[in-house]
Amino acid sequence: MADPLRMAVVGLGWVGQARHLPSLASSDRFRLVGVVDRREGRAAQVAASRKGLLAATASRLADVPWIDEVDAISVATAPMAHHDLVCEALARGLHVITEKPFAMSVAEGEAMVSAAASAERALAVVHNFQFARSMKRLHADLGAGRLGALRSIRAVQLGNPGRRLPTWYEDLPLGLFYDESPHLLYLLASVVGPLDLVKAVSRESRKGLNTPDQLDAWFAAANTSIPITLSCNFESSLSEWYLMVHGEDGVGVVDVFRDIYLRLPNDGAHGTKDVIRTSLAVTAQHWWQHLASGIPHLTGRLRYGNDDVFDRFARAARGEADASAPIDAAAALRTLALQHAIIETRDRV
Repeated sequence: MADPLRMAVVGLGWVGQARHLPSLASSDRFRLVGVVDRREGRAAQVAASRKGLLAATASRLADVPWIDEVDAISVATAPMAHHDLVCEALARGLHVITEKPFAMSVAEGEAMVSAAASAERALAVVHNFQFARSMKRLHADLGAGRLGALRSIRAVQLGNPGRRLPTWYEDLPLGLFYDESPHLLYLLASVVGPLDLVKAVSRESRKGLNTPDQLDAWFAAANTSIPITLSCNFESSLSEWYLMVHGEDGVGVVDVFRDIYLRLPNDGAHGTKDVIRTSLAVTAQHWWQHLASGIPHLTGRLRYGNDDVFDRFARAARGEADASAPIDAAAALRTLALQHAIIETRDRV
């Protein structure tokens, strides 16, 4: 194996500390050199909890005294800072992996992609849920034909506004939709390929928020004619995310938050025996996988595909041609452009 990629994490909010740092620390493809945050004392506090880490309080890489000691950075800041940090890092010859949303506009995203190409450096985005165990099981079923010919695919998001949310989400285009929709969009695309927007409709917030109450979108994909839909409710009493793939022989359901995959058989005439069979199938699968995912969740080791994302990024930075294809700059820009198409062309009710 090549020498580990020397890394710095920039941005030490919840995502930086709970996702980026553990994934980097657990992989022998990386050597974590230091941490950076704009808030006074935050980087020093995090560095003190991990032996040998350097720390810096800065908003620009130019103000990090040890930045020349790293090969790459991960950007876990608020989205408003992504463009400037990413472009500065690429100009310094660093590889970059950044959180979603990729950028604040398509123009910013295009500039980041262009900067990566000019610098000949890897640029990747943390589109992680497509590598979670539940999604891998879905793709295994699809590959084996266990669901039969596909008939439709739907992503459903319910969001309780009382859950933990970033402080800055209302400053984004269309608020929380902009922060969270990349996950549902790339999950849909991972099944059917790149998406084209057909139509979007939003119901504006009843609380006067930038985030809508409800948003629904319909898509088309080049290699299929099946219905592809996204439905988001941001003022729900529950927080649940699901991806549902409907086939002639069964339905595959990914419970994103719990990292659980359920395969439900075709229930035929929907008689009593058919209903009981479905109930037994879903109950057994749910609780078995709840144990498998629940223990890592309780112990902080359920990282929803983040380890795979960072592994792909490391291999891309070392020159492996297709290592980062599902998370590379082109994939990030496609998702970003789709978000803006929804925002800019939606009907409002």
